[in-house]
Amino acid sequence: MRIAVTYDNANGEVFQHFGKTEFFKIYETEDDKVVSSEVLSAGGVGHEALAGVLARGGVDVVICGGLGAGMQAALADAGIRVVSGATGNADRAVQAFLGGSMESQGVNCDHHGCHSADEEAASGRENSDSAGACGEDAGCCGGGDCESGCGGGCCGCGGQEIKIILEGKNAGKKVKTHYRGTFNDGTQFDSSYDRGEPLEFICGAGMMIPGFDKAVVNMEVGEEADIHLSPEEAYGMPDPKNVLTFPIADLEGSDQLQIGQKVYLTSGNGRPFPVVVTAKDDKNITLDANHEMAGKELNFHIELISAE
Repeated sequence: MRIAVTYDNANGEVFQHFGKTEFFKIYETEDDKVVSSEVLSAGGVGHEALAGVLARGGVDVVICGGLGAGMQAALADAGIRVVSGATGNADRAVQAFLGGSMESQGVNCDHHGCHSADEEAASGRENSDSAGACGEDAGCCGGGDCESGCGGGCCGCGGQEIKIILEGKNAGKKVKTHYRGTFNDGTQFDSSYDRGEPLEFICGAGMMIPGFDKAVVNMEVGEEADIHLSPEEAYGMPDPKNVLTFPIADLEGSDQLQIGQKVYLTSGNGRPFPVVVTAKDDKNITLDANHEMAGKELNFHIELISAE
C-alpha cells in the first residue's frame, strides 16, 4: 500500500491546507510497516488537480490536515481513500494510521465563516512576525509553511515571484542544510539529522528566520557553523495584538476546544494558520496566534550540504 501525506518539507509535519501543499511524503508499506519513503513535489498544481498527481503516483491512501468538499470528491473519483484532520509529525501520523488509531474527520475546510476573526489574527501575525513573511511555524527554522509564507508573496507559492532580500554567495540558490536546534539550557527542540532528511529552501528569500538565513548565505558547501540567535533574529517577541478573544458563538466548533489545544483557523484569503487556546469560559474563547518560539533565544548547529 502506498500512503501519501501532505508534507511540510521544512519541519516534517503534516501540511494543513491540502489545496496549497507543495510536497507529499510517499510511504511504501507492507504488512502495516513502512518499508521506504520519499518526498514528491506537487509539481506546481493545486486543489483538485492534486488528485491526478497522487493517482499517477499509485497512491492508495492520503493523510492530510484540512480538506474541502471538492478535493474530497476528486480524490474519491481517483479511487484514493482520504484520512483528514491529521496534525503533527508526518511519520507519526502514518504510524497512527497503520496502527488503527486514526479516524478521518471528513470535510473540515470550507474557507467560510470566522473570516473577520481570522483576518484580524493573520494581519496581527504578519505585521509583527520578525521571522519574515515566510517564517511561521516551520519547525525550528521557519521555512516553508504556507500559512504565513506561501501566498504572502516571497516564497513563490501560487506562481508568485521569489524576491531575494539578502546578499551573499548563496543568495537565490536552492540549498540543503542539516541542522540541530537547542535552547540555551542545551535541550534540543528540533533536528534534521534525527529525521534523516536535510532542510531545503531558497537562501536569502526570507523563507527562513533572519538569523538562520544570514548564517547560510555565505557558508561554503561542507562547512559547519554554530550560531546563537536572539528572539529578534528568530521568531521575534510575543505580540499582545496576536492574542485575540472572540465570542464562542462566532467561531464554529470552538465550543469543543480545550485550553492548551493547538488548532488551525483559515484566514479570509484561504490561508491556514495555527493558534493555541489560552482561555475559555461559557461565552468567550481566547486564542494566541504568536509563534510558540516567540521570545526565545535559539542555538543552531548548521551544516551546508549543497547549494544549487
